[in-house]
Amino acid sequence: MKELYIIRHAKSSWSDPSLDDFERGLKKRGKDDIAFMAKWLKNRVRTPDLILSSPAKRAKKTLKAIKKEFEVNEKDILFDERIYEASIGDLLDILTSLKSDKKIVFLVGHNPSLNELAEFLSGVYLTNIPTSGIVGLRFDIDKWSDLSSQKGKIIFFEYPKKLRGKISI
Repeated sequence: MKELYIIRHAKSSWSDPSLDDFERGLKKRGKDDIAFMAKWLKNRVRTPDLILSSPAKRAKKTLKAIKKEFEVNEKDILFDERIYEASIGDLLDILTSLKSDKKIVFLVGHNPSLNELAEFLSGVYLTNIPTSGIVGLRFDIDKWSDLSSQKGKIIFFEYPKKLRGKISI
């Protein structure tokens, strides 16, 4: 059994239009939203064996909120350039090359590729993973190399706008 938690980066800031897309940080709303979602996630999922993240600034800032809630060793966090502007093929290559001992994996990155990956793996049309949104998938496989289309069962698909006001953390 494997679990993959697809986490879209928090709402990014456009306050400095001269910044390269890769260097954009987070808006205050984005920081608040991802802190809320990280707390929510901590109440449902045990600490990941591995976190894969885009090295873009907004993904790293998103990861900071997640690290605050989960006690993750730095050695269990990998930044992979391929996640930024990734295709589904890039993301599948990364995931299918993971070692079998990694049971719970968080993937922090960007749309549209994260949305497309979640739809491909689950066979469910999601429309859009909003910023700070999280899709939890469970796979009845022993090795990540066995990951393929429609093998995943969606455990949840949650995001701040859907949860705020409905639950307290």
